[in-house]
Amino acid sequence: MKALEAVRASYRRIRQSDEPRVWIHLIPEDQSIDRAKSITDDLPLAGLTFAIKDNIDLAGVPTTAGCPAYAYTPPESATVVEHLMTAGAVPIGKTNLDQFATGLVGTRSPYGACSSVFDRRYVSGGSSSGSAVAVAAGMTSFSLGTDTAGSGRVPASFNGLVGLKPTRGALSTTGVVPACRTLDCVSIFANDAVTAARVFSAARGFDSADPYSRPAGQRRSWPASGFRFGVPPASEREFFGDDSAPELFNSAIQRFEEQGGIAVELSYRLFHEAAQLLYAGPWVAERLAAIRGFAVQHPDALHPVTASIILKSEKLKTVDAFAAMYRLSELIREAEALWRQMDFLLLPTAGAAWTHEQVAADPIGLNTNLGYYTNFVNLMDLTAIAIPAGIRSNGIPFGVSLIAPAWSDEALLATTMGEQPYCPEGYVPLAVCGAHLSGQPLNHQLISAGAFLLECCRTSPEYKLYALAGTTPAKPGLERVANGGAAIEVEVWAVPSATFGGFVAAVPPPLAIGTCRLYNGREVKSFVCEPWALAAAKDITILGSWRKYVESN
Repeated sequence: MKALEAVRASYRRIRQSDEPRVWIHLIPEDQSIDRAKSITDDLPLAGLTFAIKDNIDLAGVPTTAGCPAYAYTPPESATVVEHLMTAGAVPIGKTNLDQFATGLVGTRSPYGACSSVFDRRYVSGGSSSGSAVAVAAGMTSFSLGTDTAGSGRVPASFNGLVGLKPTRGALSTTGVVPACRTLDCVSIFANDAVTAARVFSAARGFDSADPYSRPAGQRRSWPASGFRFGVPPASEREFFGDDSAPELFNSAIQRFEEQGGIAVELSYRLFHEAAQLLYAGPWVAERLAAIRGFAVQHPDALHPVTASIILKSEKLKTVDAFAAMYRLSELIREAEALWRQMDFLLLPTAGAAWTHEQVAADPIGLNTNLGYYTNFVNLMDLTAIAIPAGIRSNGIPFGVSLIAPAWSDEALLATTMGEQPYCPEGYVPLAVCGAHLSGQPLNHQLISAGAFLLECCRTSPEYKLYALAGTTPAKPGLERVANGGAAIEVEVWAVPSATFGGFVAAVPPPLAIGTCRLYNGREVKSFVCEPWALAAAKDITILGSWRKYVESN
């Protein structure tokens, strides 16, 4: 059984580890083994174990939010945790964090400060410190963190991981201790984008119990080649004295260009101004609102740095809050012009990495620096993924973040998987070219089947695309031809083998599932069309894309 093997491997690695500050509460191994024995191998996340940041509820296990005096034992797990366990993942325990998720350093915890797995002298990043280290040290397959200002991205960068900060409201926050409730996101740490995509697919979903949960919006995508990514000019890049980071960032730009992307130089000014609003503006008061009763009654229970940040927000005025919200709206509107010039923004995740000694000497200043490239994302309703991009001269990983408008989650994941993304065991790659594309009316069928997006690409140049007559919703037909064909836009989704048969059985005629050849010669299962239906169909091959046809109508 895959789940049982994974659980035993996790506990074996935990026993071998010499990093005691990762866990606030570790589930007894025999309990996890019992849970694993009930999991069948056909579940989407069977064979994966996970850690949970200790501001996210797991039934029967105390939630501390990094503050022992605040602890409570929830009778139910957070919605996102329930989704993952239902999909076959096994929780191993609750992890350390900057108290009340306030910080990007990973040092503000009475349970001790975590360190980067690459060098103990350096901070792990926070606030999801233990969650990042648990994955980077091989203790779990993936982990959950939270991200309000960069807490799911900075620790990923300092530990050589993928860190997905989903669209606000895509993952439920029911059962999550709030930091800034209007901005909080549950984040995912993994060793690779494929695992992150599998977890995101299982975890997502609208939750009516969460007032900030949102039904999935129009999913965005871009082609595998010819996409445009924004980068700030050299004069606006800040690396805080790290001499190796500028070249590492230039190398990351070059790699995306080699992948087929087009770099577009755009000013970072308005994004930086929005970032400054998070800690210099009234959103700090939202952190107090989340724990006000406790903080006022137990001020001595707070970490000194956490207290200095949160409690001072009582002095903020309501008029300041409205002024900041007005300015944020203005910046979001200004940014619309920039988003028309790019598909995603490429930035360093963190300009520099610091030692524990450096952070202790300037805990607020260096924490602020860590948010230079991250703080604006949730405020501006964007999604982001942090990925490794080399090693700094001090031996700590350097990372970059891909940032795009809301509901770009799958597209960002697919872009980071490389030219030929790996489809994991137990999944079938399926190319779709019409109503099942991201944002199209039947895409929900793929999501319901537990599928996740592998890549956005094109077929080989030997296909014709038709708009079929009399189909509801409107659908295209794909035909392979000897002459006169073109490369057609497709998305390749990974569909669990356990649900693939049911998905195929629901495909109505004249469509069927066959095989198509992609741009790189690889062949995958795909939607095809029975020839009899093409006689009355409209040839739209010249457009090369069903999306373009839909937009033109």
